[in-house]
Order: sequence, then C-alpha cells, then structure tokens
Amino acid sequence: MKKSKRRNRRKKEQALARVLTVLLVTGLCLTGVLIWQREKRTAATQTAMEDADGRPPLDVELLTVNPYSRPGTAIGPIRGIVIHYTANPGSSARQNRDYFEGLKDSGETHASSHFIIGLDGEIVQCIPCNEISYASNDRNDDTISIECCIPDETGQFRPETYQSLVTLTSWLCRRYGLSADQVIRHYDVTGKLCPKYYVEHPEAWEQFKSELETS
Repeated sequence: MKKSKRRNRRKKEQALARVLTVLLVTGLCLTGVLIWQREKRTAATQTAMEDADGRPPLDVELLTVNPYSRPGTAIGPIRGIVIHYTANPGSSARQNRDYFEGLKDSGETHASSHFIIGLDGEIVQCIPCNEISYASNDRNDDTISIECCIPDETGQFRPETYQSLVTLTSWLCRRYGLSADQVIRHYDVTGKLCPKYYVEHPEAWEQFKSELETS
C-alpha cells in the first residue's frame, strides 16, 4: 500500500514538473515574442523619424580608425558641405570605400570622405559626421565631404546619383543649419578640377544649388 502511495506521489510530482516546464517554456517564448515586437516597433519608429526628417537610406560602413583615412579627430562646428567626384569612372561606392579602408595598410596617401554616393544612388557612410575626413584640404576641420561616383570621363553624375546627392545634401543642410551657399565644390577650396562636370558646367552647379533651396 505504501509503495502504491509513493508511486502515485511520484507520478503527481512528475506530472507537476512537466506542467511547470511547459509553463516556463511558454513564458520564455512569449517574452521573446514581446521583445521582438518591441524592437520591431522601435525600428519602425526610428525609420519613420528618419523618413520624416528627410534622411536618405544609408549603408554605414565606417572605416577603421587609422592615420591615413580615418584619424578619429573631432571635427569643429560644421560650416559647409564639400562636393567631390571620384575621378574613377565606373567604380562603385563600395569599391571607393574599400580603397579608403586599404590606405591603413598601404599608407600611400591620405584620403577619405564622410559619404560616397554610388552609380545607382546608394549611399555609403565611411566616417561619422563628428570626425574629420581627409577630403577637402584646409576645410577638413569644418566641412562634411560627399564623394560621387561617375560612369564615364565626362564626370557627369547619373540621375540616381544626382537625386541621392540632392536628398543627402539637403538633409545635411537642415541638420547643421546651413544654406545652399555653404555647399561648395572641392574646386572652390583648392582650384582642383573636382567635381569635374560642375567645374566645367557652372550653370549645372547653380541648378543643383537651386534644387537644394527647394528640397
């Protein structure tokens, strides 16, 4: 009789343990679902805020901190945006980003940019906006730099590249309280033929700046 009672008690304890295990697993699953839903809502809210603010989609691929392309030096108050072109027809934003990254090993020169816009309008961010880039010579310490990929030797941007440039530059102007007159060419800093098409076609440059004022 006592053995029978012990067996019944063990069975009840085992059944209770199984019920508790099921409840625990169910609780963990529900917690995971709630966390996932919360993170999804947070991401959706962040995306909506970015869209409302006009920021275009960015592929953030920051360079490794190094002396040749990302020194990690804090930038001063932002007083301008400098537009560049890659002078490397047919190359992609990622290829130019990887070139900047490779300078940490080759040490062949000092070069980089905060943003690179590709042939299809994709935007890669290489350096945080609170650090300097090696792009604009004497204006490195107070400007954000944007490199644009080109399809051929004319230096003219593809429509996709151009539209992303307008959107990105407009967003940066709003972010830092800049006017269209504070958006300049690399040429305006050093006299270098950069961006080539906008130096050779100043009317196209003025058209670009006028679009910034209405974006």
